[in-house]
Amino acid sequence: MKFTKGHGTGNDFVILPDPDGALELTPSLVARLCDRRFGIGGDGILRVVRSAKHPDAAGYASEAEWFMDYWNGDGSPAEMCGNGVRVFARYLVARGLASPGPQGLPIATRAGVVVALVEGPTVRVHMRSPSVYAASTATVGPLIFPGVAVDCGNPHLVCGLHDGVSLDSLDLSAAPGYDSSLFGAGVNVEFVRSAAPLADADLHVAMRVFERGSGETLSCGTGCLAVGAVALRDAGRSTGTVAVDVPGGRVTVTHDEQDRWWLAGPAVLVATGEVDPEQLG
Repeated sequence: MKFTKGHGTGNDFVILPDPDGALELTPSLVARLCDRRFGIGGDGILRVVRSAKHPDAAGYASEAEWFMDYWNGDGSPAEMCGNGVRVFARYLVARGLASPGPQGLPIATRAGVVVALVEGPTVRVHMRSPSVYAASTATVGPLIFPGVAVDCGNPHLVCGLHDGVSLDSLDLSAAPGYDSSLFGAGVNVEFVRSAAPLADADLHVAMRVFERGSGETLSCGTGCLAVGAVALRDAGRSTGTVAVDVPGGRVTVTHDEQDRWWLAGPAVLVATGEVDPEQLG
């Protein structure tokens, strides 16, 4: 089985080329590939398959040739991955599978079609518009953090920190507690604080994230989108750019005058190779 390893600000993926949808991808195989000691290691799997060849994407085939079949590291499929789609676009262009047109490169996901612009080391994606829709809380040990639910095509809970609580002090080795009646399919939980002003951004924040199905990751693209949407709302801004610092680097979220939401940051391919599935632990 051929693979490529890539990452977006440390959110890393095993990329599997499967243009005709011939690979039998199972939860067990995904989990074994993503195992960092007995497999290749990654936060998730990006299977590269033509939309027309996958039942979850056949309806998008007229809009996007390629479907990002994304799976979390625990073997569960997911609707969307913001960093994943940026890495996916990098892969398509680098391997000569697609050439972005003037309007960008359309990519099908389980949350719909998004459009990627490959701009040197940066990949910028026109994302589905986030929807802030409910108040809720997350629990980390004895601490309860108020937050807001955000739908980015997948579920998020964005929580600000209490005074005196630092991001570094949070123990995210286990999933935060959340309201399962609101998030029946689980939720990605972001913890955020404000950061020093930057010359090239309207707002600047820092965050950590616990992703459902993967654990704490160094970055989460849709999580950054959710955080950016909440930051702009809380600042009373209808448009603007939010710089979001994550443990793996920095991405930017922009809501422009045309009501488009953009996620931008580096996307890197670091290795290629072959793996024998029968030898995975």
